[in-house]
Amino acid sequence: MRLFKCAVCAQLLYFETTRCDTCGHVLGYEHEQNRLLALETEDEGAHATWRTAPPSEARYRFCSNAAYGVCNWLIDAASADAFCLACRHNGIIPDLSQPPNAVNWQRIEIAKHRLLYTLLRLQLPLQTRAEDPEGLLFNFLADSPFDPNARVMTGHDSGLITLAIAEADDAERERRRSLMGEPYRTLLGHFRHETGHYFWDRLVRDRNDLDAFRAVFGDDTRSYPDALQAYYSEGPPTDWQAHFVSAYASAHPWEDFAETWAHYLHIIDTMEMARAFNLRVEPRIDDSGQLEATIDFNPYKIASFQTIVDGWLPVSFAMNNINRCMGQPDLYPFILSPEVIGKLSFIHDLVREKPATPAEAAPVPAAATSG
Repeated sequence: MRLFKCAVCAQLLYFETTRCDTCGHVLGYEHEQNRLLALETEDEGAHATWRTAPPSEARYRFCSNAAYGVCNWLIDAASADAFCLACRHNGIIPDLSQPPNAVNWQRIEIAKHRLLYTLLRLQLPLQTRAEDPEGLLFNFLADSPFDPNARVMTGHDSGLITLAIAEADDAERERRRSLMGEPYRTLLGHFRHETGHYFWDRLVRDRNDLDAFRAVFGDDTRSYPDALQAYYSEGPPTDWQAHFVSAYASAHPWEDFAETWAHYLHIIDTMEMARAFNLRVEPRIDDSGQLEATIDFNPYKIASFQTIVDGWLPVSFAMNNINRCMGQPDLYPFILSPEVIGKLSFIHDLVREKPATPAEAAPVPAAATSG
């Protein structure tokens, strides 16, 4: 994520900001040029058009979901689309007649829009269901109030990503994190993991690049349901940290890819922000210089992932220490072994190929829905 500032008063802004606190201008995100625009209205009503401040020829409308306070993305005023590029991927949204759902949906959309920001910056294929039968679609579902045993499970199935609304409740998500023995569990992390399954379909399966994948992640033809059952009954191997970015990644090569994909997005997004802050790490007591790093490169453009990881390791160590000073858990409670770095590098090379619209999928052994 980059830093944004108001075009009128130069106030620094968060990505989700909808109004500048300093000058009062309404703000909207324009994804094609990656800008947060200061706006002035030209007319009133549900279909109001907006011009930029300072003025330009461009005219915009807000995404229809802006009316619910969950989106600040813009649409060209001449477009027939009602929803922005991020919200066109929504299928089922929470039932807004239930008061907690409005707040939960806003939290979900903040995470989803940050995900879409990164996917757009990586120039990845983002077909909707209207454009492709396996296009990316999000359903945000609640547990049934009539059957306490019928719980919604977050997961992926042929482009359809289901997210349990309960995950937007901080207390419930923390309960599940503790129950599952996970060091990290966030809405953004869920989105990044589940899109890992989607992009495995797009970048590996659809390009028939299975041999290269299997050389790095292992044999994906082994039974996915059996692998998950074994993981939940027996746990990860004792030496999992030498081979996987998380314990869950050891369950099956598909989960290994999805977990590694999520961490790749964690790292790329954070390193872009570190660059925006001109971040430099140079511990005074580090005589060896191993923890020195100057983040002066664009992680979306850099060719070698080794350059990225050489910056990430000092930055994440510094962030973990700062979090501990505040009595908080480590911001990045993970170890990147040489094997895991190799997997991250594989994904970096994969996304740099600038994939086109997906071709006909190569046959893949039948399996249960990946989670």
